[in-house]
Amino acid sequence: MVDMQVNIAGVDFKNPVIAASGTFAFGEEYRLYMDVSELGGITLKALTKEKRLGNPPVRIAETASGVLNAVGLQNPGVDAFLENQYPRVQSINTVQIANIAGASVEEYVYVARRMNDTDISLYEVNVSCPNVKHGGVNFGTDAVVLKNVVREVKDVSKKPVIVKLTPNVTNIVAMAKAAKEGGADALSLINTITGMAIDPVTRRPVLANVTGGLSGPAIKPVALRMVHEVYSAGLSLPIIGMGGIMTGRDAAEFMIAGADAVMVGTATMRNPSATANIVRELTAFAREAGLSRIAELTGTLRLEGEKIC
Repeated sequence: MVDMQVNIAGVDFKNPVIAASGTFAFGEEYRLYMDVSELGGITLKALTKEKRLGNPPVRIAETASGVLNAVGLQNPGVDAFLENQYPRVQSINTVQIANIAGASVEEYVYVARRMNDTDISLYEVNVSCPNVKHGGVNFGTDAVVLKNVVREVKDVSKKPVIVKLTPNVTNIVAMAKAAKEGGADALSLINTITGMAIDPVTRRPVLANVTGGLSGPAIKPVALRMVHEVYSAGLSLPIIGMGGIMTGRDAAEFMIAGADAVMVGTATMRNPSATANIVRELTAFAREAGLSRIAELTGTLRLEGEKIC
């Protein structure tokens, strides 16, 4: 038997497969299709201070090997979540991660404080949000702003803090370093890549928001490269890799590139039980590779001339 446990920022996960934020809602919906407790963890849909209705439709568009989404962080707001959804979420027997977002540093801090006294195990700080106090620039594309929001959340947080990095930057390592300087306990990457789709007949954008976030297999090569770059920078922070993971072999590739765990998102839109399948496939891969612990796979990329020990 392979030991599938991994540890992220002091939190033990039964396996390294985590449902990503957004596509898995608050977890309870997927009980219709699978035993959610089989997963290493679930990341809840992003929570903000106030209720958000999100962007107008069309909000999702299929593309070649991927999906564009411009949902706009629709959610009930943290206070309504704690009153209505959280009591049911508590009953899911796996690690739970709260994804927190906001349009200002103060909003991030508010959500973190409200969640502090829950049984949620970690926070994932979504820095792909436009900072209204800095002209709309995303928190995750300015190293100084990124460092500041992470520090402010970390100062009030009773939970370990994961920072979810955006790929829409010229230097992902610089952003990872800024997150660490702000006090991040772990990193998750990558978030979606900004893209667009056009209807050639109407000559109009497919998405009402014009642009959206591209996810799915199309972004996997970019995600692997960025995970490898951040791992190779030697920051000594746990890494959760994501971006186009559809199978257990995909998950293994991310771990070989340097990830300690993985998050799965778009795959669940095609198959609601995809995450559970990936757990089984990754376990089988580890067994066939002769591993005693899945954690042995992390950072084992071989470069030219290197051999497997």
